[in-house]
Amino acid sequence: MIDNSEWERLLAKLESLEDEEYAAQLLSELNMKSKKLGQLILNQDQNLEHSEWKAQCDLAKEELDRLLKTLDQL
Repeated sequence: MIDNSEWERLLAKLESLEDEEYAAQLLSELNMKSKKLGQLILNQDQNLEHSEWKAQCDLAKEELDRLLKTLDQL
């Protein structure tokens, strides 16, 4: 998960981008991916078996990590 200082750093980086449309797109994607991982971690879908839940968590974490790496490279 992303802590508050990391959020602040990422938001500052997005605010500094000249292309506001691209920054908004990245922020939307960041919100979506972190929300998805958070919902999985909280296990809001009680119908998932453990192995399926674990696989979805791993995939969501990988997707978020890829986006964070992209943001770090800006």
